Parts: sequence; C-alpha cells; structure tokens
Amino acid sequence: MSMERAFLGLSHSPLMGLNPVVTSVEQELQAAIAAAREQVQAFAPELVVLVAPDHYNGFFNELMPPFCIGTQARSVGDYLTPPGELHVESDAALALAERLMDEGFDLAVSRRMVVDHGFAQALQLIWGSLDTPPVLPIFLNAVAQPGIPRLRRCRQLGEAIGRFLDTVPKRTLLIGSGGLSHEPPVPTLAHPDPAVRERITFRNEPSPADRDAKTQRVMAAGQALAAGHDSIKPLNPQWDRRWMDALAAGGAELDALCAMSEDSIERDAGLSAHESKSWLVARSALPTGQALPCPLRHYQAIPEYIAGFGVMLLQQPN
Repeated sequence: MSMERAFLGLSHSPLMGLNPVVTSVEQELQAAIAAAREQVQAFAPELVVLVAPDHYNGFFNELMPPFCIGTQARSVGDYLTPPGELHVESDAALALAERLMDEGFDLAVSRRMVVDHGFAQALQLIWGSLDTPPVLPIFLNAVAQPGIPRLRRCRQLGEAIGRFLDTVPKRTLLIGSGGLSHEPPVPTLAHPDPAVRERITFRNEPSPADRDAKTQRVMAAGQALAAGHDSIKPLNPQWDRRWMDALAAGGAELDALCAMSEDSIERDAGLSAHESKSWLVARSALPTGQALPCPLRHYQAIPEYIAGFGVMLLQQPN
C-alpha cells in the first residue's frame, strides 16, 4: 500500500482555445502541460485532492464559505470545459471533513457542489475529461471579501489535509488550480450596477445569451491586456516567480510568503491572485520545512489569457 504524495500547481484560464496567441507561445504552454500530464500518469495517483476557486457559477455572496468540501460535484461546463459529474469519492470526502472539524477547521460541506472551469480545466488538461481517479474537491473562496481565507490559514489547512492523508494508504496527487497574477473582469459587490450585484449574490442559471456575453467580455479583456491598455491590471511575473520559488523551497521562504499582507496580494498581483492560495493549500499537504524535488517547473506570462501561467510539480521524498 503506497502513501506517496505529489503536488501539482496549475494555473487555469477560461480563454485557452478562445483568444488567439502567438504560435510559439501556445506551443511552449502545451509542451509544459503535456510534460505535466506525462509525469502525473507516471505517478499514477489513486486519489486526487483538488483545491480550486469558483467564479460565481457555484458559490454566491448569499452564502459564501471560505472553504467547502464536496461529497458530490457537478461541472457547469463553462467556456470550453466539460460538463458533468466529477468522480468524487464521497466517503473519503466525508472522512476528510470530519477529521478537519476535529482539528478545529469549521469547513462547509456540500452534498451537491457546483463547480466551473476552476475545477474542470485542471482535470481536463491532465486526463482529457472528467473521467479521472477518485477526487476530493475543495472549494476556496478567492473572489468575495471579507471571507477570502488568509495565507496562514491556507497553509494550516493544507498541513491538516496532509495529516489526514497520513492515514490514507493511497498514492495521492494534490492539485492547486488557479492563479497566479491576474485580474480578469470578475465583479465584486462594489460594482455600481445593482443588477450585477444581484447576479453575484443569488444563485441563478444564466441564459445562453448571458453566458455568451460573459465570454465575450472576458475575451475582450484579454485582448485589451495583450494590446497594452491600462484599463486592465498587468500581470506580474516577478510576483509569480517569487510565489513558485517559495513553494518549491519551503522553510524560511514559505514562511516569508505566508507573512505577506492580504492587501499586497491584490495591489501587486491583482484581485484574482488570491486563487494562488489553492497552490498553498495543496503544497502544504507535503512537508513544508524543506525544499522538495521539482521535476517540472514552467512559467509564462500570457496576457491574451489574462494569466501568469504556472505549471509546477513537486514530489514528497520517500
């Protein structure tokens, strides 16, 4: 029985396959994703813990938990991601929730979780579909203040997940899906339009026209960023590389990362850079006091995708 553990940090973008990019940029990105796919297949996980955000498709301000574990999960199939049920191992999800409650984490539990490309794209990129090894989906609020979890708590949660996995005799891959620096047009409750505030507060099923309008709006934002318009916050490769450096190094560098202020994340890397905390949770389920073997590390700033796009694989030493 194996208890090996690996971490995969993987950015996502709803604009992959929609906004055109230079061929060489796309080829470089696809090569990195293919390398991640190959190494994950070689690792052959028996369980996947997937930590990811939502973009007002499954979770709304009417009731927005900082974290939520799903015992069942359905992808809405937004943008070019597949719709349908995720292969959730319900008993393991409940066992994890109970263990975390015992450790003082008051997490929400969803028996009918709804997720979007934040979850589905990572599975699609690695396995080609939602037909994957058993998954434990963990939602992380990355859009709605004041309930966005703080860096220190994200690390503590990941460490607690690691202690749970110490009792699970399975080879486990922990995926953090999201980030790094980016600020797409995701609305907040500060938006001046009451209709927009209503839309992100109460659960609703968007019409095909609404969904298409949202897609066109996000595509236009990516095109504007690529054209250098100052209406869109630029990506921050320096911030992104520091994030990846700290997760790979562990120890004092990870401590320093977790000491960053919340305001600095939004100021330096964008409102949606909080998604990077999905990496921190997943990474912290592996030993955090030391550097870990890193067989794959890739980074590109891709404005057309509104993405500081990172791919990183770390492995727990035997």
